[in-house]
Amino acid sequence: MTFGFASPSQMPPPASADSARLGRMLEPAEWASAGIPLLRNPREVVAGLHERHRPEPSTAIVAVLDAQERVTASASFTELAAAPDGWGFRNVLLAHLRRVIPHDLRLRAPVRTAVLLYCRAGEPRWTETDGAWMWGLRDACTLHGLRCGAYITLTPDRWQVLGEGRGGRRPRTSPVDMPLGEPAPSGAGRREMAHMTTTYADHPRAAVGIPAQNRSVPRRTGGGAPEAHRHTAAR
Repeated sequence: MTFGFASPSQMPPPASADSARLGRMLEPAEWASAGIPLLRNPREVVAGLHERHRPEPSTAIVAVLDAQERVTASASFTELAAAPDGWGFRNVLLAHLRRVIPHDLRLRAPVRTAVLLYCRAGEPRWTETDGAWMWGLRDACTLHGLRCGAYITLTPDRWQVLGEGRGGRRPRTSPVDMPLGEPAPSGAGRREMAHMTTTYADHPRAAVGIPAQNRSVPRRTGGGAPEAHRHTAAR
């Protein structure tokens, strides 16, 4: 007599953590078929974000664009992970979006678009890390009421809009504007979040950007007060 229970050999194997992580990635073909809106002038967007944040390897820049592709808010941070996971990247992006701009969940349809620029070493071609960032960006935009926009990689020689095939030379930074070097983090799985956050007013001609350092351990002056850093963003 059988009672309809499957034998142990017929039971499906439990999903491993690694297979679940790989499932939270998007390949360029999936990204291209998702209806991601094309940037009218990706070169200008890349140059503007590069000028404002001066990214180094492992730096991610999430920016919110209005209907005219003007940057209304942006945040840059360093995110290091031994195994890239779209779930973790989604949470990090969402946390930074919440810091720099209110959500649009009350709107019937998104009116603003979020794009992600990721600076990394290696070739411009797609990697698993890129796939995890794509998955994370799409999910974070949904949870913040934004339209999911382009994912752009910035490698030593060039920038590339993945899923579109458009790219160009990496923007150059003046040696005078280069930030002072800092010691690299140790530990393969260590994550350093909120390395720098920058907000921009909705009206580009009425206000200037004021970056705020959001490090876990703030820098301090001789008197023990946190050291604030402010500068005017170029428009």
